[in-house]
Amino acid sequence: MKDIQDIVKELENVRGTGANKIFTMYLNTDLSDPDQQSGEWKIHLKNGLNNFEHYLKEADDQEELKNFKQVKKQVKDFMGEIERDLMRGVIIIASGDGEVWFAERVQMHLQNEFEWQETPVLDQLKTLSEKYPKTGIILVQQNQVKLMDTNLNQVKDTAEYELDVEEDTWKMKQGPRHGRAKQGLGASSVQKDLFNDRYEANQYRWYKSIAPKLDKQAKDREWKRIFIVGEAPASKTLETEMNKEVEEVILKNMLDHEESKVLDTVLD
Repeated sequence: MKDIQDIVKELENVRGTGANKIFTMYLNTDLSDPDQQSGEWKIHLKNGLNNFEHYLKEADDQEELKNFKQVKKQVKDFMGEIERDLMRGVIIIASGDGEVWFAERVQMHLQNEFEWQETPVLDQLKTLSEKYPKTGIILVQQNQVKLMDTNLNQVKDTAEYELDVEEDTWKMKQGPRHGRAKQGLGASSVQKDLFNDRYEANQYRWYKSIAPKLDKQAKDREWKRIFIVGEAPASKTLETEMNKEVEEVILKNMLDHEESKVLDTVLD
């Protein structure tokens, strides 16, 4: 998925012509919502689509009706594909000729809205893009630092650093992360013992040394907001040593938590 801010800019320039209007849908599919316990989103979807079809039939505009039916089929097909993997909301912006198609599940609450007009209706999308811009979440736990690169309340990418105590340097971890060794501090008990022996004396210097790497990540990823999550003093040291402004330090140890739980804690 592109960054939502770029999508908004592209959609601002979209214009329908003649019978080829633009369909906009914001649909609340949040199953935790008390109003969604029986799958009411299906009713809202059906009614929203049928209302336009009935209107166009009454207006006897066959070309526009044909275009809308094309959009309706695309929308129903997409919703059928994602029905078993819903998030909190769905946004669709589409044209009958297929030139415009933006369909995305989002992890935020939406107000149900259906539009069929010359231009897409972007109010809710713009609000989301302002509330959930490119955001970096830095999770720190002793000799581990994890970055979560997020946009629109979803994780786009992650990166992890681990302190090599013997070489006294932070290294980017390669490959998938399958959990840490039980001692929680690297692959060997030697690393653990070295870390414990040196932690009190070197912690400030260690966190200071990774701060420039984090600043570079923030710049390269164009983060608009930065959060640091971890216990003191590590998190507070990083906040002090980073040149980039940190919006908030959250004093919780969440490095091993599910990413969705981290997002809920930091961004909701």
